[in-house]
Amino acid sequence: MSATDPILELPYGVTPDPDEFLRAAIRWHFSEETGAPFWLERADRLEFDPLADVRTFDDLKLFPNLANELRDVRAEDLIPRGYGPRPKVVGVFDSGGTTGAPKRVVMLQEWLDLLLAHSNAQLDAHGVPRDVNWLMAIPSGPHMVGASFQQLVAERGGLSFTVDVDPRWVKKIIARGEQTEADLYTEHLIDQLQHPLRSQDIGVLMLTPPVLERLCRRDELVDLVRKKVRAIMWVGTQLDPDTRNLYRTELFPDAVLCSGFGNTMTLGHVSERPGLTDDEPCVYDPFSPYMTYNVIDLKERRPVEYGERGRVVMHYVGKSLFLPNNLERDFATRIRPLPGQVGDAVADIAPVPEFDDEKVIEGVY
Repeated sequence: MSATDPILELPYGVTPDPDEFLRAAIRWHFSEETGAPFWLERADRLEFDPLADVRTFDDLKLFPNLANELRDVRAEDLIPRGYGPRPKVVGVFDSGGTTGAPKRVVMLQEWLDLLLAHSNAQLDAHGVPRDVNWLMAIPSGPHMVGASFQQLVAERGGLSFTVDVDPRWVKKIIARGEQTEADLYTEHLIDQLQHPLRSQDIGVLMLTPPVLERLCRRDELVDLVRKKVRAIMWVGTQLDPDTRNLYRTELFPDAVLCSGFGNTMTLGHVSERPGLTDDEPCVYDPFSPYMTYNVIDLKERRPVEYGERGRVVMHYVGKSLFLPNNLERDFATRIRPLPGQVGDAVADIAPVPEFDDEKVIEGVY
């Protein structure tokens, strides 16, 4: 067998057999020649043999949740040796830092190309136009969403106009009980959004529900969105069904309205399932077998029934990174997956009150 199993490098649109793909990834990540130092150094501490015992995606539960170790690990140690001395790195990205020091991952261009192909297909399915400019109020800097969406917009033929969002600062303000200051920060974001909305050709608006709600308090900006914007994508926090219906039917009836769900620990994002009615919750299907979700009863460590709520466990399995069995800070409703998908689809995502002994604050993202 060559150093890289071809199943790990399939182009978008060719879906690998999940279990064969998983076993190839395990061989890659736990080989001395190709694996990342992070996993090679931890292999002897595992209470099982990954090469012999991990045969299916259900076996990923054998792994301990090592996500917290990403707070301090040397970033270079996350890159598999098989990429050689000069891998094509997009960036080193942090988690939100909601529950203490941020966790850190490295994204390689090889994976981002695959992720953006999937994102493009999803946006096309929703009717989000190509060859238009985007105005985005999203985190940049150490956060993955800014870098990935700017490249996505370029691939779709548009220019990116951006307003930086610092979610950590807003969460600190709210934690101190300074809601007025948090409101002023949101107004500061709206002040910055208004300039490109007035002067530029904006076809897609991407922002969070709290920022969209605040924008809708300014009649001039609502009129500008109605006149120019053909699609609104909301991300970060969730939007209740009544408000979503209000935006779709009364405020912005001529624009496509769709949502995205992303997570640093799965190195990516997905859009909501196309074709949902206003009465249905936003359902998010994983980009499997690379990104997969499970919704579990945390006490019993078993899946909840479809339609029931539980804690979200995420897995990322790919050539560039392996991060299994990561318990997230979210509750979700377990939804039956689409045919051929691995794991669960999820809906009604909401943060737990506390995670790792830290109070969870959503803020504006």
